[in-house]
Amino acid sequence: MTCLKPEANGPGDKGTDGDFNAFAAMQPRAPAEAPKEKRNGAAVKANDVQPGGAYLPNYNILTPNMRSPDYVQMSTAAAITLGIMPGKMYRCGCTRCLNLLLTYPEGCRANCAYCGLARHREAERDYADRNFIRVDWPAVPMEQVIEAVAADGDKTPFHRMCISMITHPRSDEDTVTVLRKWRERIAHEIMPVSILSNPTTMTRGDVETLHDLGADIFTVALDAATPELFDRTRGRGVNSPHSWKKYWEILNDARDVFGAQKFGAHIIVGMGETEHDVLSLVQQLVDMGGHSHMFCFFPEKGSLMDHLPATPRDQWRRVQLARYLIDYYGVRVEQMAFDEDGRVSDFGLATSELDTVIDAGIAFRTSGCPGKFADDISACDRPYGDSPPSDIASYPFQPAKKDIVKIRRQLGVK
Repeated sequence: MTCLKPEANGPGDKGTDGDFNAFAAMQPRAPAEAPKEKRNGAAVKANDVQPGGAYLPNYNILTPNMRSPDYVQMSTAAAITLGIMPGKMYRCGCTRCLNLLLTYPEGCRANCAYCGLARHREAERDYADRNFIRVDWPAVPMEQVIEAVAADGDKTPFHRMCISMITHPRSDEDTVTVLRKWRERIAHEIMPVSILSNPTTMTRGDVETLHDLGADIFTVALDAATPELFDRTRGRGVNSPHSWKKYWEILNDARDVFGAQKFGAHIIVGMGETEHDVLSLVQQLVDMGGHSHMFCFFPEKGSLMDHLPATPRDQWRRVQLARYLIDYYGVRVEQMAFDEDGRVSDFGLATSELDTVIDAGIAFRTSGCPGKFADDISACDRPYGDSPPSDIASYPFQPAKKDIVKIRRQLGVK
């Protein structure tokens, strides 16, 4: 067996001074309500500037009045790959996943503490100008996106498209429209489609409709690994409408409708859960027949948690490695050992086998819906969505030997 011996860090109320982010230390700020004249995209709708093609976020001009399903936003990496924006990504060829985010002047009506799209930012910035997972999200006419992808055909650089829903009254209906339009032009064999759902507004019938229209994978962004964290960061604690119970209802519906290996959940590591908490959730998902897609907490600028520390790299690497062993190597959480603070102290695998997994590097790549290379290599590589390039959390490319040396140092193994 391979044992780790993390430095002692107190009874769980310190965390941010050592190698894990403890629950007591990761308290979000209380949200403030925007003045009435700033709510629900009032200024954007009042000015009613008509969009003229792709819109790149610009805080010095009036934001156009853009709505899904006619407009969608996409990640900076996707926009560079599609030729919407100029630029390059450090050490990688942008992204293999075309992330499309529904967009409305009213924005997302939820108030998640770690998110740059949260409702509490209404007074500060129009919705289409807000940062999300560290980058800008240009808004592009949906027809333009479809035409560009259709023109590339089977030569497209993308392995997968993902429709990301938000909490908005039209989100369910418009997701169906976007998916239907996409499937009319882009075959599954060219590019399968994932749904990043908004369970709060959905029914089982909505899940069935998306499956019947050709969605390939359905994911639920639990994000918080425990009910207490969920409520504090996504529910009543921040005046937000989400509930743990409703998210699990839709996740179970996805299991029934989409089937094994075709559903999963997002989990953010380092918001106050223990490593045992998050890995127990990973095991639960595997036992259901699903997968976990892991994110490293990063203090998103403008969020209610932007004053808090990013996940320490040793905590993150331990969870990344353990999650990979559970998801793809057949190791169970019950075979692992944990210290008094819930940190992994033994991965439940012989040293030689563990060395093989570490040196392969795949465990430390971005996790998400699979692409065309292998089941354990994600199409959704989200370049630098959870860290700066200077201190990479999720590698959007295959780690080189020098990266493995650094990863081993972060793990505390030679």
